[in-house]
Amino acid sequence: MNFAYAIYLYSILIPSISLSYDGCMITDQFKSITLQQLEALVALAEERSFSEAAKKMLLSQPSMSKHIKNLEIFVNRPLINRTKTGISLTQEGSILYGYAKKVLRLRDEAREKILSLEDTVSGHVFVGTSTIPSTYILPAVLAGLRKTYSDIQAHILSSDSDEVIDMVLGGQVEIGFIGKTINDRKLHCEPVWDDELILVAPNGHRIGELREASIEDILHEPFILREKGSGTRSIFESYLNEHDLPHLSRFSVSCELGSSEAVKEAVIAGLGISVLSIHAVRREIGQGLLTPIPLKPPRILRSFSVIYRKQFVPLPHHRAFLDYAKAWDPLRQTSGSGG
Repeated sequence: MNFAYAIYLYSILIPSISLSYDGCMITDQFKSITLQQLEALVALAEERSFSEAAKKMLLSQPSMSKHIKNLEIFVNRPLINRTKTGISLTQEGSILYGYAKKVLRLRDEAREKILSLEDTVSGHVFVGTSTIPSTYILPAVLAGLRKTYSDIQAHILSSDSDEVIDMVLGGQVEIGFIGKTINDRKLHCEPVWDDELILVAPNGHRIGELREASIEDILHEPFILREKGSGTRSIFESYLNEHDLPHLSRFSVSCELGSSEAVKEAVIAGLGISVLSIHAVRREIGQGLLTPIPLKPPRILRSFSVIYRKQFVPLPHHRAFLDYAKAWDPLRQTSGSGG
């Protein structure tokens, strides 16, 4: 056999061997396995369903199937059994699953050890927040945070709750604070601060003479609303619906405004009455500019929530910021301020 003929045979036979599915593991292909493919196998083994595993990894089902198919090609073995009752692992799949868990755990441990080498907690935190937290809660949170973590810099963008949700989903900010609770499979949502919406009128308004007011009592009073998309409006609408009370369409709406500050100033100016967060009006009530009118039970209670993407991996400065913000009690600060 001459050298040229040997090269010809090599060029034909070697590719066919490397692509064959003959029960022999091809080492080079096995080295092509990615961490995301291992994560897909772990998710599939634990969820026992392609659709549920895809949701867990925030992938489409075709992408999830492709990860498993490529993994089986690289391992050169079937890894899963598909039955009417769901998904199970083959013997080879079980072996790889055990090692996949170890690899992913080692990756996480390596990350934590590297981060733990930092002597100081420092970095930038990009936050989107609805108007009540941005105006009345976060300034005090940031002032307190700075005393402990002077090297953490927060960058705040303020909008209504729906816009903040879009900011977080779009990656414009890392963390969001909103005036309602949501259920989105891409987001982690956790209540952090308590709030109460109260009815307020300008000082000297005749409705302020009532010991308590019902919704029916205020239907014909000029009423100032927050804009659509705000958490305050959303919570008030839900309160009316849940307790079979008159819809907003029956209120005598004088105007809609884009912030609690604007609504508050309009009430003080005598444009109408409104329902606002206790955090937004405590100072003006203390100064005698606004009169709180108790609504007949039940009270309008809500929580502000912190949101971030489920795939978001917080660094030490993110965790320090989140821990400090969650521990903050704005109602205690309100009562302790004398206003």
